[in-house]
Amino acid sequence: MKPPRRNFLQLAACAAALSAKPKIARAQIYPTRPVRIIAAAKNVPEFIANAKANPGKINMATVGPGSPSQLFGVLFKVMAGVDLVTVNYRGIGPALVDLLSGRVEVIFTSIASTIDLIRSGKVRPLAVTTAKRMGVLPDVPTIGEFIPGYEAAGWVGLGAPANTAPEIIAILNEQVNAAVADPTFKALLVDLGEEPFANSSADFGNFVAEYTETWAKVIRAANIKAE
Repeated sequence: MKPPRRNFLQLAACAAALSAKPKIARAQIYPTRPVRIIAAAKNVPEFIANAKANPGKINMATVGPGSPSQLFGVLFKVMAGVDLVTVNYRGIGPALVDLLSGRVEVIFTSIASTIDLIRSGKVRPLAVTTAKRMGVLPDVPTIGEFIPGYEAAGWVGLGAPANTAPEIIAILNEQVNAAVADPTFKALLVDLGEEPFANSSADFGNFVAEYTETWAKVIRAANIKAE
């Protein structure tokens, strides 16, 4: 039996759009050569030591208020007990330009946005924010190896308007899960620093709700406001 023909709209969904930013209205650390007195760090303990020795003097770039880039950094600041100056940018491009020039010393961002810079040696990844090490960077430790309990990871998913017919949702879910299971496509995602996984529509909805509440607590505790 062929599925019914209907017009529908697919929407790309991500952590910032559906989880964090609505509450205001992994990631990893990339230090570069500083322009002030801060020495470049080779590992997380050294970075924390430098930050504690120079409170309020290390600039942390983010891609905007409520972004995973900011929230992962805020969580790190709280758990590490360090004072980093938040510098918000309108997107990853300008943030990376200033990171490479030394105007900011650190950023929490996705591996996909920086993997070429890592491979070329232009930035040094000190750690990943996920609970486990990433396959694309197996020698890079997790922050949790130095700060027990630290874990943060962004995500990208596929959504549809709330009034989309259940049978259409089922078809989309089946097709997306099949794509994620495809060895060639999966290998491509892993090479970009992603960790693809399949789930049901209901499980994805529960995941988004739990993720939203987790980071809403961080937003409230840090008193993060929209700009």
